[in-house]
Amino acid sequence: MSVRVLIVDDSAFFRRTVRQLLASDPRIEVVGEAANGEEALRLVGECNPDVITMDVQMPVMDGITAVHRLKGITRARILMFSHLTYEGARSTVEALSAGASDFIPKTITDAQGDRSVAARELCSRIHALGAAHAGPLKGHGVAASPGEAGSGIAGARRPVAPAGSGGVPDLVLVGASTGGPVALQRLLCSVADAAACPILIVQHMPASFTRAFAERLDSLCRIAVKEAEHGDCPAPGHAYLAPGGRQMRLERHAGRLRIVVEDASPAQTYKPSVDVLFESVAKLGLRQVLAIVMTGMGSDGCAGARSLHELGNRIWAESAESCVVYGMPQVVVNAGLADRVASAADLGSELSRLLSGARAA
Repeated sequence: MSVRVLIVDDSAFFRRTVRQLLASDPRIEVVGEAANGEEALRLVGECNPDVITMDVQMPVMDGITAVHRLKGITRARILMFSHLTYEGARSTVEALSAGASDFIPKTITDAQGDRSVAARELCSRIHALGAAHAGPLKGHGVAASPGEAGSGIAGARRPVAPAGSGGVPDLVLVGASTGGPVALQRLLCSVADAAACPILIVQHMPASFTRAFAERLDSLCRIAVKEAEHGDCPAPGHAYLAPGGRQMRLERHAGRLRIVVEDASPAQTYKPSVDVLFESVAKLGLRQVLAIVMTGMGSDGCAGARSLHELGNRIWAESAESCVVYGMPQVVVNAGLADRVASAADLGSELSRLLSGARAA
């Protein structure tokens, strides 16, 4: 079955370019085009798309307003095309908060780039969101290795000790990708300002986006949220977001834990990477850590979660019911590493109880 796509952009040239990129995949069908949000609202009932690609800045009705309106009339997933500027990042983060599922830089369609690479990247996003349209995506593009199988039904709750049984953690780590901005907002907004330990976050995002995302989270959450800087010493009641395009890890310096922000190597797929952060914490030998793996494609975070789990640390995973893409957490669950599997909202409630020193019910 093909994925049905509605393209929304005020530029006819850009709509044609997107159509050409999508035409490279016979499993994707462009069912309509709209020049603004108002046209999209009229067409969505006729076209019945699985995925809507949406520009932010358009006449008549802009993309953010359209996202708000569309979420009330369609289950189609919305992929935002964003500009790689600070203002573009702020608008995109606002659109994600309004209900968009994912975003992709508008520069992907630049004629100077490799069109085959651009087509593969765009089509993979469309397929992920198209599958998610009918429900959470079950491990798109992810296959557990033979050593990672056999933990029971993916997404099911495992019979484990209460979530707070390990005591208040010294450190919380969170990793997310597609769908992460909304999931992280749900998780972090549950935490009280007197949170008992620092929180380190990796969200797959381009370099120009993480500062705007951190600022938005800081404006919404009771804890302080900032884009991490090299040399930051993690403090209770604070969350640190890994800068886009770089890597964040933790080290011990002069007897204190310190954040290291460094350039990523060309060989690293994810920049920032959940595994890089998780593995750095495992190498420190810390044994009172809670690591949470949330919505996203691929398997980033699983190797690091295994290293942390082998030290006796707790691993939580977001369940299929609330994931936009059930890939990263599913791999963790299938590997038998998850001590707790729950929706983003439930994980937020349990994290709030845990960091306030209470035990989960």
